[in-house]
Amino acid sequence: MTPPAVNRPVHPDVALFEGERPFPALASCEHFAGSEKLINKALQLQNELGPIFDITCDCEDGAQAGKETEHAEMVAAVINSDANKHHRAGVRIHDYSHEFWRKDVDILLKAAGERIAYITIPKCTNARQAEDMVTYIQDKCRQLHLKREVPIHVLIETHGALHEVWQIATLPWVEVLDFGMMDFVSGHHGAIPASCMRSPGQFDHPLLARAKTEMVAAALANGVVPAHNVTLDLKNPEQTRADAHRARYEFGFLRQWSIYPTQIQAIVDAMKPDFSEIQDGAEILLAAQANHWGPIQHKGELHDRATYRYFWTLLKRAKLTGAPISAEATKAFFS
Repeated sequence: MTPPAVNRPVHPDVALFEGERPFPALASCEHFAGSEKLINKALQLQNELGPIFDITCDCEDGAQAGKETEHAEMVAAVINSDANKHHRAGVRIHDYSHEFWRKDVDILLKAAGERIAYITIPKCTNARQAEDMVTYIQDKCRQLHLKREVPIHVLIETHGALHEVWQIATLPWVEVLDFGMMDFVSGHHGAIPASCMRSPGQFDHPLLARAKTEMVAAALANGVVPAHNVTLDLKNPEQTRADAHRARYEFGFLRQWSIYPTQIQAIVDAMKPDFSEIQDGAEILLAAQANHWGPIQHKGELHDRATYRYFWTLLKRAKLTGAPISAEATKAFFS
């Protein structure tokens, strides 16, 4: 006899996002490292803490002039090494105006195309430049017979990129929009004071607030993660934590750059979802799954597909930040 069919619980990715591109589930911290020593140090820390942050190996500012080839080859070798246990190391290449950006792509994809977590594109001045770079990366992947999409991160740090940010956010393979504050401020020819590269000016100056909110809106509307700029105060983790908290809860950023090891945990802690929301979200999603994703009541409130999607995104962020999730929810959704 044929055994009866088993009604298996439907996973929220299937029940809530069927036929849609799922919103990227990424760590809330992106740590930049330029030299081989600093990249390996970051990988060691990532292996100690777990993949609660990504590492961007910098081929732009990190490479010495005239040694771009050697630097790109070094980065590819480190990404391919056993030190990259979590496969969460990406790379920033040279900008569109630099003669070496295509060579960066060629070297990195040929040597480490299966293991690069993402490629970051800097300093585009319009959507066409970003599109040209994305197209080149796609073409190179096809030439190398890579079967995966390589996620693209685009730095929004020029007037032109901000003006066309909604077009940039729709480009294929784009996963993250990064706000490049220092280049953006310098592009205002002194109209924005240098003090606004730090808090509170970086949030309060109308031109910067407008730029950040416009980029975040474009990113989120197109299923792309918005990432906040660095905190320049390297030795004060409390300032980093305050910046990350304000970026997250006042401006909607879901990720922030780090350029110093002590900034990493501060960013992760600031961007962790609230513990009570995690608990409620886990209970709501478990009850919804048991009800075949139909509407439910929880603590006297009605919940349906809209709130389920919110809490599932929150639970995934909690998982990536190492926040505690109940054993029952972990088994149901993450095992």
